[in-house]
Amino acid sequence: MATLLAAAVSSIGGAERPGQVTMAQAVEKAIASGEHVAAQAGTGTGKSLAYLVPAIRHAVEKQTTVVVSTATIALQRQLVDRDLPRLAEALGPLLGTELKFAILKGRRNYLCLHRVQTGVPEEDEGPSLFDPQQLSNLGRQVKRLNEWAEETKTGDRDELVPGVSEQAWRQVAVTARECLGAQRCPHGTQCFSELARAEAGEAHIVVTNHALLAIDALEEFQVLPEHDVVVVDEAHELVDRVTSVATGDLSAAAVETAARRCGRLIEESTADRLKEAAEGLGLLLEDSQAGRMDVLSPALGNTLAVVRDVAHACVTALGPEKKDADPGDMAARKAARSSLEELHDTAVRVLDAFKPEMAERFDVVWLEKPFVQDGRPRRPPALHVAPIGVGGLLRTTLFERRTAILTSATLTLGGSFEPLARQWGLPSLAENSSKDARTAAEGLARTATEKGEESEVVWSGLDVGSPFDHPKAGILYVARHLPQPGRDGLADAYLTEITELIESAGGRTLGLFSSMRAARQAADELKDHLSHPLLCQGDDSTSLLVKQFAEDERTSLFGTLSLWQGVDVPGPSLQLVIMDRIPFPRPDDPVSSARSRAVAARGGNGFMAVAATHAALLLAQGAGRLLRSMDDRGVVAVLDPRLATARYGGFLKNTLPPFWATTDPDVVRGALRRLDAAATDQPQS
Repeated sequence: MATLLAAAVSSIGGAERPGQVTMAQAVEKAIASGEHVAAQAGTGTGKSLAYLVPAIRHAVEKQTTVVVSTATIALQRQLVDRDLPRLAEALGPLLGTELKFAILKGRRNYLCLHRVQTGVPEEDEGPSLFDPQQLSNLGRQVKRLNEWAEETKTGDRDELVPGVSEQAWRQVAVTARECLGAQRCPHGTQCFSELARAEAGEAHIVVTNHALLAIDALEEFQVLPEHDVVVVDEAHELVDRVTSVATGDLSAAAVETAARRCGRLIEESTADRLKEAAEGLGLLLEDSQAGRMDVLSPALGNTLAVVRDVAHACVTALGPEKKDADPGDMAARKAARSSLEELHDTAVRVLDAFKPEMAERFDVVWLEKPFVQDGRPRRPPALHVAPIGVGGLLRTTLFERRTAILTSATLTLGGSFEPLARQWGLPSLAENSSKDARTAAEGLARTATEKGEESEVVWSGLDVGSPFDHPKAGILYVARHLPQPGRDGLADAYLTEITELIESAGGRTLGLFSSMRAARQAADELKDHLSHPLLCQGDDSTSLLVKQFAEDERTSLFGTLSLWQGVDVPGPSLQLVIMDRIPFPRPDDPVSSARSRAVAARGGNGFMAVAATHAALLLAQGAGRLLRSMDDRGVVAVLDPRLATARYGGFLKNTLPPFWATTDPDVVRGALRRLDAAATDQPQS
């Protein structure tokens, strides 16, 4: 292992770090023993090589496949375009074989050649809510997609730059349920999804995403190649990504689409019953109050039962699939069956969600009302149903079946692995956690999706540290003198504080805000008062804004959630990270509030287990934007005084890197001015 790791590090022109070696040894041990490991590795540790090298060795020696799952496209691209090609060249001679690797995504991420040729079924078009300009733009995007279909080698949506809207992509892609299958499709031998799947089946390392990992766990059919080891990178996002995949949606528009799809294939009277059910559901949802639903009204319950029963009747009327059918007819029937089955299953799931007593429920249901823009709704009201917890699912489909290595720069919350581990469904460790960390993990042992007895699952936690000297490289400043944040936007005192900090830093600021509304307010009110350029998320594509921010050292960038975790800007362009408030989830967030209630029902502290862990994770990710290279220096400024004054403040601060801490604004402004002077090589006056 030492020889392989040294060759790997040399191949990318780097240097071995103690944390990287320690992590590689831990991953090797986990693979050999079958015991899971959660490895926290700070930025700059080189964690991708630390897990790839032992994974490659195992895959080659055992002639098997190791799956590497990521949360972001950026990390997927890094692994497939940079790390793995270099490792294949460096390790191939030492292992005596050619390393094979592949990337695999869900079917809807690949262009469907049959859909491109035949077009979208007429039934999918429906009454258009688009104005002529929007339709024209859609037409241009679809034309571009058809041209791209003639030249692409992979059909991978992520390779299309710039991208297209979801509405346009739906014209050329199908879901797994809508797919005809390689044997029946006229384009089966050229199918991009099937080719990617075949390549993955021959690979030692398969790179995928958390969503496909979840689909592989949820579906009855196998999606990923057979594998005995899975590496979950960016593991701090695993619960949210799995929850998203496991969420069902139901709206009047979805019922109407299903009715149109089956309208020409079954008796008109049966399809008309589904249309009537769509109208009834639409009227009920329009009149219902948005938010979490704890009680199912008789009217909505009856309507959902009608949707369920009529959808089942339509599936029965469609009859079995005909193997000798024309591909066009087969595609229409597949699309209809897919919509009807999804409609039926979601209606059943929503109805079943209300059957258990409140404390024993597995799912939470909520109604999302349309967001109105320019006087009209952007989308119709929709019911959503999501799992309250995914720990049971992950335990039975991941941890009990294969060896898992979970890694990220942030896995310990409040100094402990327990809070995240319990969300994943892992048993408690006998570690010396703080009282707050134990409190944040309590009540998660038996979350609402965890059924049956826990089987024996063995795991360990490992923090390999960071190459950064945090107390010397960074300052954590908490603006204790400010008032607590309110609900009516940023107070003048906050805007003044932000202005003084940015002016002291000479720009060079990433402003992370808890909402887009707050980011836009700050940008609008400060743009004309700052001495340096200010960008705000939404002004252009996020990637272009980050590029401009990185290239112009004096520029500042304000934004919200995607910037908290997705920005990698080393050097003097980023020397100040401002967070406007502790990023607790919204009190009315249906999933978070349901989880909090479920934890409390099991004797835990719902606030600490859900809201505080959510905030701690985002705070750590936001603070992680500051130091991206060994030469970086700067300040993380949290304007919310509760980080210094609230009882839970210690838990949150124990999650952050160990920066030198202060609450003195004069000390921080002086430090920022010195950093600015050093960055510009100008003597300070």
